[in-house]
Amino acid sequence: MLDDALYLLVQGQESPDWARLGQHLPYEWIEQAVTYTGKASIRQRRLPAEQVVWLVVALALYRHQSISEVVDDLDLALPDMHTPFVSKSAVAQARQRLGADPLRALFEISAKAWSEQDRKRYLFKGLSLFAVDGTTLKSADTPEHRAHFGEQVYSSGRISSYPQVRGVTLTALPTHLILDARFGPYGINEMLYAKELLASIPEDSLTVFDKGFLSAEILCGLTHGRTNRHFIIPAKANSKWNVVGGTPEDAIVEMRVSPQARKKCPELPATWRARAITVIDQSARKHVLLTSLLDTRRYTAKDITACYAHRWHIETSYRELKQTMMGMALTLRSRTVEGVYQEIWGTLTAYNLIRLEMAKAALKVKCEPTEISFIRAFHAIQYELHWAAATRAQGKLPALLQRLRQRLVMLLNEQRPGRKIDRAVKALPHRYTVRVFKKNLN
Repeated sequence: MLDDALYLLVQGQESPDWARLGQHLPYEWIEQAVTYTGKASIRQRRLPAEQVVWLVVALALYRHQSISEVVDDLDLALPDMHTPFVSKSAVAQARQRLGADPLRALFEISAKAWSEQDRKRYLFKGLSLFAVDGTTLKSADTPEHRAHFGEQVYSSGRISSYPQVRGVTLTALPTHLILDARFGPYGINEMLYAKELLASIPEDSLTVFDKGFLSAEILCGLTHGRTNRHFIIPAKANSKWNVVGGTPEDAIVEMRVSPQARKKCPELPATWRARAITVIDQSARKHVLLTSLLDTRRYTAKDITACYAHRWHIETSYRELKQTMMGMALTLRSRTVEGVYQEIWGTLTAYNLIRLEMAKAALKVKCEPTEISFIRAFHAIQYELHWAAATRAQGKLPALLQRLRQRLVMLLNEQRPGRKIDRAVKALPHRYTVRVFKKNLN
């Protein structure tokens, strides 16, 4: 990951040595993504397609800087004796020529490879842990974005101030690496995006869903047709089933598939079975978790409850993406639809780069990747990349990477007590009524 980024940034641009990109993000992946999508540069440019791929990833790491500043500070443009600086229009045209497909291809290639690295170190009784959930991002308020992405319409009839992009991700819970993602117009339901992610969920896995994804089409589609893929999902208040075995607190239940669902998806069975585990939280409220792990001896109710408690890690990854990396920016910076897709794929790749480096550093000191502070690690990586580009640290790269990882493992999160009160949405406080006095002009 960072090894490769640093290899690129610290080399003199007079003769780029693409073969020295390292192990995590080799140049072959970038070349494959650009060539596969037909975006390779035919003639020599100051910003060829391969360099623009790096630029889009770097923009996610330096959200607080303009595009021109990122190009100049990190020396991403090939040198030219006549024009030392690249104009803004040239950078914009280079991004438009590249499009979003190469960034998506690079993300898919890298995410699949990175998720396999050290996967066996984080297994839960032979199963890899994943989570699926949705989020939204705001884009610049342009007529093109409004027409393509749409916006949220509130019950009062008021329309949101900015167009919104809806997305769903498949995230590895132990490392927060994003394995796959789907996003697009806000008007498309999260369920449809989640169905597209089912093919990306690997075998021998356990996926945790939010209750909003409770659907026979999704859950049966996950468990059928592939080997040893399982789920955990909370039951809804109106969920109905017939108990066919077990105990009241840990029962085997049978649920019917609605005629509407079977008409829409004829391959669905008439009924499907799950395990219903009753959980009592600290507020003495009852919740029911549904799971396809029917072996009560190997997977106890306590194990299932503990696995579901990790679902909130995906919310943490969204916070890291939207607040830390984007710097609390209100909207994405791209002003075209294609640019928005390109920016999101580049951001996901950059996020995985950071998370992969944190996971590698955690392995050296035998701690969990989630114990390292993402904010501090993100700032440390930003600093190291700037320092490498400014000093041209050729020959010192191994020592630089070693120092970077030593800094990362020193940034462990402080242990905090567990949550005592369930998450709840609080109503906004109302302002006091203001009485307006009119001055008598008579």
